[in-house]
Amino acid sequence: MLLTRWMAAGGRVVKRALPGYCAFCLDPLTGEASWCQACFDQLPWNRPACPRCGDALTHHQQFLCGHCVSKRPAFDAAHVALRFQFPISALVRDFKFNARPRAGMLLCELMQTSLPSPPFDAILPVPMTPERARERGFNQARWLAVELGRRTGLPVLEVQRVKQGPSQRRLNRQARFANLSGAFKVNALLPGYVAIVDDVVTTGATAHSMALALRRAGVERVDVWAASRTPLVVDQA
Repeated sequence: MLLTRWMAAGGRVVKRALPGYCAFCLDPLTGEASWCQACFDQLPWNRPACPRCGDALTHHQQFLCGHCVSKRPAFDAAHVALRFQFPISALVRDFKFNARPRAGMLLCELMQTSLPSPPFDAILPVPMTPERARERGFNQARWLAVELGRRTGLPVLEVQRVKQGPSQRRLNRQARFANLSGAFKVNALLPGYVAIVDDVVTTGATAHSMALALRRAGVERVDVWAASRTPLVVDQA
């Protein structure tokens, strides 16, 4: 299949994809989409998924994942259409670590396929501390939020990150939640229904901590709108 050719090329095609050609297989396109239907159908869609946190479910009869049954997160729902698996994982890394706008645009378009008419009053990117922002030079969550706001007309608001803590990458689920306790602060009046925007959701610890701060500030409903979800059922803590 066409996506198999993209995989065989090591995921490098998207870096040189041009408008008018499929971002994954480079076949010519006739419509406005950035991909052909064959490649779109083969993407790692996040189905079935827990409607509350977006984690992959083991079967269609299951309604909530085990984590949400035992301990409800502070946010209400997660809108995450894709799983953090190839080729989406390669696309996210290209955007996050190489700051490639084309990869970011593709992620925004894919996020919009799950929510063509977002119901939120506003969207808020996951922030970095000023020190981390200077170190990285690029906040991928904020870039996504600004672009999504431009496309949807939703206002993009900000919360403050007051504690960065060590990197989450090597921490287990429990340590991730503890690491982010009290990490966010809200300094402005917010509307009643907002969504947290991020590139990848792993355990949901970041969104949970941020949602707690938003609820303390009076927000009535908090959702998550992300580009991909790391499936915890495949032993990804």
